[in-house]
Amino acid sequence: MRILRDQTAGLVIDIQEKLFPFISGNETLARHAGILIQGLQVLRIPILVTEQYTKGLGPTIQPVQQFLSGEQIIEKLAFSCCDDPVFMTTLSDLNKKFIVITGIESHVCVLQTAIDLLENNFIPVVVEDCVSSRRLNDKEMAINRMRRSGAIITTYESVLFELLRFSGTEEFKAISRLVK
Repeated sequence: MRILRDQTAGLVIDIQEKLFPFISGNETLARHAGILIQGLQVLRIPILVTEQYTKGLGPTIQPVQQFLSGEQIIEKLAFSCCDDPVFMTTLSDLNKKFIVITGIESHVCVLQTAIDLLENNFIPVVVEDCVSSRRLNDKEMAINRMRRSGAIITTYESVLFELLRFSGTEEFKAISRLVK
């Protein structure tokens, strides 16, 4: 199944200050999430951002936040983004089919959101090298479960070039610079 640019939105789930230091491979995650976000912006794909209980977990980390230019941050208390009415209204208004996901934690908020997106007739595209958990085993189990449930599992470079489709354009040059 081809992931099409005009049918795609991005989703950054809960990459927040207080939890981030405990996440497996956190520096790599931050770098990859930044590349993914910038690539989606080059392609003019809308991006939604959530924060789980901001008062307790803090805001989105600066290495990710620096690439978010004016995106609305939706604060939530539910683990699944789909259990938040503001999120669901905002997502529905975008009228997109594919939801490209980066975030933490893989086995909690990312997993529950992906499953609920499937239940709501969206196709979650979980970017494996842009999600993580405190424990690597939790991430691996979550990725396996999401794959078995019907989510597309990919990498940031793969999905950006799939959305791009053609070389020889200014967008191609910009994304090529990002992934090098």
